[in-house]
Amino acid sequence: MSEINSTEPVPGSAPGQIAPCPTDRPTHPGRLGLNRDGYRGERIEARRVVQEIRSWARHHGFTEQTSVFGDHELVFLSRLGRPGPRVYLSAGIHGDEPAGLIAIRDLIRDNPWPETLNLGICPCLNPQGCDSGTRENAAGHDLNRDYRHPRSTEVRLHLEWLSSQPPWDVSLCLHEDWESHGFYLYELNPASRPSLAGPILETVGALCPIDPSSWIDGKPTNAPGLIRPEVDPRHRPDWPESFWLLQNGCPHGYTLEAPSDWPLPVRAEALRQAVQVAAHRLALGF
Repeated sequence: MSEINSTEPVPGSAPGQIAPCPTDRPTHPGRLGLNRDGYRGERIEARRVVQEIRSWARHHGFTEQTSVFGDHELVFLSRLGRPGPRVYLSAGIHGDEPAGLIAIRDLIRDNPWPETLNLGICPCLNPQGCDSGTRENAAGHDLNRDYRHPRSTEVRLHLEWLSSQPPWDVSLCLHEDWESHGFYLYELNPASRPSLAGPILETVGALCPIDPSSWIDGKPTNAPGLIRPEVDPRHRPDWPESFWLLQNGCPHGYTLEAPSDWPLPVRAEALRQAVQVAAHRLALGF
C-alpha cells in the first residue's frame, strides 16, 4: 500500500474551493456489473471482521465499550486524551455495505493515526444487517434515517454512547452506493471550515473512479464526486447519523460513498485512504 505524503500541498483544501478533477486519468479496475436493484457483490463474515477489529484495537491501546442487545452487541472504540482534534469514524450502519468494516479493520491493524489525534470509532452500527447482508436491521428499519426520533435499539444505544462523549471536531461516516458510477462524498460544513474534500477525492481518484455525474443520489454536485447539500436538518424528519452529529456539536462532517459495483478490495482501500489522508490533514491543521 502506498504511503500518504501528508506534507505535500493538495489543491482544494482552502475554504470554499472546489475539489479538483485529476487531469492525468489513472487506470482503474473495471466495474463488475453485478449490482441489479441492490447490492449483489462480495459478502464478508461480519462477526469475524468485528472480532479482528476488537483484537487489533486492544493491541494498539484503544478503550472498548460494548452494548448488548439480543444476540448482538455494539462496539465503541476510543483513543482519547491527546492534544489534537477529535475525530469520529463509523461504518456498517447499512448491512449491505461491507467495505467500511474492512477499511476500519485495516486502519486499526496498521495503526497509521497521527499521535496527536483523538479517535472515536464505531466499526459496525448495524450488526444484524451486516450478518444478513441487508441494508436494514432485522426489524426492517433503515438505521441511517432513525437519528431524530429513534425507534431502533441500535440507534438508541449508539446515542447513549455519543451523548457520553464530548463533541467531535470532524466526523467521517463510511458508506457505499450500489448505483454510483464512482466514489463520491457529502460534505457538511456550514461554518466554511477548511475543506478536506479536495485531498480526499484526489487521493481516492488514484485508486478508483470518481463519480463524474452532475447529479448524484438526486442532488446536484458541486464538482466531480462532491455534494455540499443545502439542507437544514431541522426541516427533515428522518435524520441520518451525520445530521445528529452536526446538530450536537460536530461542526464538520463527511459521508464517504464508495462505489459498490467495483471489487471489494478496491472499495475498502479507497475508504481507508480517504480516512487516512483526512486524519493526517487534521493533525497538521490542514
